[in-house]
Amino acid sequence: MSLFISNAYAQSAPGAGQGGGFEMLIMLGVFGLIFYFMLYRPQAKRVKEHKNLISSLGKGDEVLTQGGLVGRITKVSDDKDFVEMALNDSTNIVIQKASVSAVLPKGTMKNI
Repeated sequence: MSLFISNAYAQSAPGAGQGGGFEMLIMLGVFGLIFYFMLYRPQAKRVKEHKNLISSLGKGDEVLTQGGLVGRITKVSDDKDFVEMALNDSTNIVIQKASVSAVLPKGTMKNI
């Protein structure tokens, strides 16, 4: 139509196939495996370990919370998700069990 610009027609390269569907499925499967082994599986393992940690909490355990508080558990309520924790001889607080990040070895509070 134009006097100065010629029409461009697409040509396939020699030897290039029209396929691509099967290769795309293989690539999608590889990405799925990478996602599973590098992201999902380690996170599921951490969640399982944290759930076991929370279920094993007992009176007298010295714990570290996600907020950085270190204390000794004085009371565990089984029906609710809360524990009472003594920070020192005169200060007790109530926290959620889910906020406990680690159980410390016995005698840690005396060494601090």
